Amino acid sequence: MSCNRRVKQRLGDVVAVVPAWNEAADVGRVVAGIRALGLDVIVVDDFSSDRTAAVARDAGARVLRLPIHAGSWTAMQTGFRAALESGYDRVVTLDADGQHDPQDIPQLLSCAAGAERSERPPGVVIASCLSRGNRRRKLAWRFLRLLSGLGVADLTSGFRLYDREAVELLASSECTLLEYQDVGVLLHLHRKGIRLAEFDVDMNPRCHGQSRIFSSWRVVGHYLVYSALLSISRRHYGSRRTDVFAPGTG
Repeated sequence: MSCNRRVKQRLGDVVAVVPAWNEAADVGRVVAGIRALGLDVIVVDDFSSDRTAAVARDAGARVLRLPIHAGSWTAMQTGFRAALESGYDRVVTLDADGQHDPQDIPQLLSCAAGAERSERPPGVVIASCLSRGNRRRKLAWRFLRLLSGLGVADLTSGFRLYDREAVELLASSECTLLEYQDVGVLLHLHRKGIRLAEFDVDMNPRCHGQSRIFSSWRVVGHYLVYSALLSISRRHYGSRRTDVFAPGTG
């Protein structure tokens, strides 16, 4: 049986979670692309001041609206908890700004399906795009790889597939105080014994707005200090190198 056929047969246990804050210009296109694959979509609206919620709902998403602007990680964790409550076993996460192409989701699923034959299949598959890195982003990647000990090339990609064990860990109260879906998330999962895998994809440039982490050196500085402190504290409890592999190599 081909990987593509296996993927099509197993879409029912997968849901896409898309955190969104003031992304009315792009979220409808993202949701429509995901729905075209036959996947359900949960959009978590982080108290947007525009029509993000209405646009996402019109495109076919289930929309959860936060009562305050709580940040991207709170929105993501809300989506994880909703996915578990609805009985899904795996979660694909995408940004609402259109950078992540829904057409790459089958490749995520195929990579996970192929890796299931290995002795320790990955709990997280990351779609990486190193070519998108500007000077600030590449500096952050290099610094955080050094501090965290993680072997992941693209630490900040939000385009990921999580299995049920990983989703349950991230939905727990232990992860509530995380701020971003990147280094802290991967360190926590690694410390719990979750294997990580990544593969390369192309990503689209943002059509509207700019990165909220890499928009200026001041914001990057805050992000690096936060992530550095988190990396040091997490490494104290679990200093193993990350077991990252290229999908298909087992």
